[in-house]
Amino acid sequence: KKPHLPHFLAEVSIDGIRGIDDLRVGFDYPVSVIAGGNASGKSTVLFAAACAYKVPGAGVRDFVPSTLFPDYRASVGGRQDGRPKTTIEFQYATPEGRRTMRWQRSKAWSRSFLNRRGAKQPERPVYLRTLGNLSNPSEVRSVLGMFHQHGAAESPLTALQVDFAQRLLPFDYATVLRLSSGAKSLLFAEQAGGAAYSELHMAAGERAILRLAAEIAQLRDALVLVDEVETALHPWVQQLLMLQLQQLALLNNLQVLVTTHSPVVLECVPENGRVFLERDDAGRVAVVPAYRDLVQDALYGRSGEALNVLCEDAAAEGILQGVLDDLLPRHRMRRESVRIGRDTGANEFPAHATAFRKFGRIESFVFVLDGDKRKSTIATEIRSQAQRDVPVYYLPSDQVPEMWVWQQLGGEGQPALAEALGIAHGELRARMAKLNAVFDSASDSPQNIAKTKMQSLADALERDVAEVCRAVARLETRNSASDIQPLARDLEEALLRWRS
Repeated sequence: KKPHLPHFLAEVSIDGIRGIDDLRVGFDYPVSVIAGGNASGKSTVLFAAACAYKVPGAGVRDFVPSTLFPDYRASVGGRQDGRPKTTIEFQYATPEGRRTMRWQRSKAWSRSFLNRRGAKQPERPVYLRTLGNLSNPSEVRSVLGMFHQHGAAESPLTALQVDFAQRLLPFDYATVLRLSSGAKSLLFAEQAGGAAYSELHMAAGERAILRLAAEIAQLRDALVLVDEVETALHPWVQQLLMLQLQQLALLNNLQVLVTTHSPVVLECVPENGRVFLERDDAGRVAVVPAYRDLVQDALYGRSGEALNVLCEDAAAEGILQGVLDDLLPRHRMRRESVRIGRDTGANEFPAHATAFRKFGRIESFVFVLDGDKRKSTIATEIRSQAQRDVPVYYLPSDQVPEMWVWQQLGGEGQPALAEALGIAHGELRARMAKLNAVFDSASDSPQNIAKTKMQSLADALERDVAEVCRAVARLETRNSASDIQPLARDLEEALLRWRS
């Protein structure tokens, strides 16, 4: 769908706003979730995106930086906001190709199209909202005052708008009305069971969903921006809402950007729909890689219930699972007590250690490196960034895990391993001999040859590499003479320490 959208905001760059310098945020998926800690710049990016388009029907002071990023300037003396040179730049994907526009401020804000003669700001409907609206007592008094003074015009929501809300809420609405007086409005619901009430008597979640339904369900070709989309919503409703937003984006050619602190919202979009912002110790804001689930959950408060083991790839995870197949039953521990994350790359482990430390999660983590990393400095770097002696363990041997597994398959325990893999002992020997003959003369590195041979064997067994590694590691853990025993003892100690 994405290549056929008439509008797509591909990138927002910010320099000189709220202490954010040289930040470039790209968007790839039509529904993007912007996440990060407090003061990491999520709302700033969202408000900057609101300045990307000229909005049909909007006032000249709507959706412009001077309104969305106002300055405090005392009329006589007093304090005032600093006004550094500021730019907000946009990259648009259009059917005609890539386009660029820049807002810049010296004394006042102005637009630049980077020497494209006769260019104009692209037009598109834009919706910007924080779901926690109408909660301040003065706002409530203001709305009531308008209605008491002028009365209210009534207009029912459409079937599409009501259907959007009812998919998320446990109510059967007979009708939902918008009561309007000038620029002020209030929603009024009547349920099929007879209950009738204004949004002043709605639960916060019901009000947030009805407001959102009323305002975006019929938008087309629009940019939809919602700050803290999870506000007042139960986690199950958060999931339903994100599903609805993705369906609506597909049907109505929408691009949706939301900010969140919720891991539930993050998990509802694929990895290319997740944008993580982080402000470092020096105050610089940057986009960090879209973390795998293990890392993401740790930073969003869900990993305290498990010992988290971070390894390098699927083969490593298979070996760890095989060891745990023996250890967990031995100590009557649940499988949920350990969570394994992978595919972040060993060189990224020190950066993850930094993040886990900042979020107070480092105590629940164990790092496991491939055996060929024994002579590297990665373990030292991990402990340096963690600022403590965190557990860093190694897989058996001083080679990549596939080479170790291949050696075990060809060793003395081959008959038992063949049985565990569901293949006759003789057939396993024949397949391995054939693969050795094919690859022994290959010019690739030993590591890549080992990975390719293991993948070929796994394909022949109709299994994946992780399953083969798991079966081998499970049997080797039960062999007291195996060189996997140091890893097994380390993991057992970590498990018992975590449980206590």
